[in-house]
Amino acid sequence: MDVLAKRLKTLRSEHGMTQDALAKRLHIARTTLAHYETGAREPRLKTLVDISDVFDVSIDYLLKE
Repeated sequence: MDVLAKRLKTLRSEHGMTQDALAKRLHIARTTLAHYETGAREPRLKTLVDISDVFDVSIDYLLKE
């Protein structure tokens, strides 16, 4: 699993959010979010910005070890 997948899943869990709740907040399908969390897909830049805004973290934190 890549860094983004692990960090996204961890942040979502730490904030007590379901995949459905986060997907709605990001305006994406729950299945798309699930693919991000497994590393099967990578989000577009706009979605990365939205994720970083939701969790108040930098994009560097989401992508780098």
